[in-house]
Amino acid sequence: MPTRHEPSSDQILELMQAVAAELILPRYRRLAEGDVDQKAPGDYVTIADREAERSLARDLGALFPGALIIGEEACFLDPGLEAAADTAGHALLIDPVDGTRNFVRGSADFAVMLAEVREGRAVRAWILQPVLGHAYVAEAGAGATCDGLPMPRREAMPARPQGVASQRRLIGFDADATLAPIVYGAFAAGIDYPRVATGAVDFVVYKNLHPWDHVPGSLLLQETGGVARLRDGHDYRPGDTGPGVIGAGTEDIWRRASPALSV
Repeated sequence: MPTRHEPSSDQILELMQAVAAELILPRYRRLAEGDVDQKAPGDYVTIADREAERSLARDLGALFPGALIIGEEACFLDPGLEAAADTAGHALLIDPVDGTRNFVRGSADFAVMLAEVREGRAVRAWILQPVLGHAYVAEAGAGATCDGLPMPRREAMPARPQGVASQRRLIGFDADATLAPIVYGAFAAGIDYPRVATGAVDFVVYKNLHPWDHVPGSLLLQETGGVARLRDGHDYRPGDTGPGVIGAGTEDIWRRASPALSV
């Protein structure tokens, strides 16, 4: 929860919406030659990623004096910064355009994500889907909202939980018919985690564990009755590096899916 002198969760969401409107949406399906680079084959970064992160980092630094600002693009230039997400007393994580490959291809499946971490524990998280028109906000111990409305906690256990993944080897896997065949996710944590939280799907499997991808979604799940855990059973933390994580809509779904999957 924010302290008396810190901005409210609504104020932070308004900041994200303003940045999206000014720096991201004008480039949606309008990227010019030279606006897109690759950090590695298939790992895109655009002018929108860079400008949005700089803007958010500047404004968040002013709103939270003394907090460590950790952005995805800054970590590409300084890889050691990523580890501080779990050790800093107070940190803010920025994923300026989660699902950049989708953004480059003109898909609406991308998001702007922020998370506030204190002493290695997520306390607030924001997931904004600018084109899809949804905003998710979670506060530790206080629940979560979608577009300003309280989100219910998931409780039901489906007969055959439906999962999504980005790893080709998992597609179609059904664990001897105890799961529905796994299908491809959106290739964006800011899309897939909310789908689990709202019940559109039951679980999601990830291999790579960058904190800006998973801290917002894991808190959203926590506050809607779900879990995000590694295969050894411990809850995901910002400092975890592998071998992968399963985010599930309920504890029971995680227990059903986890033993069958090698992430």
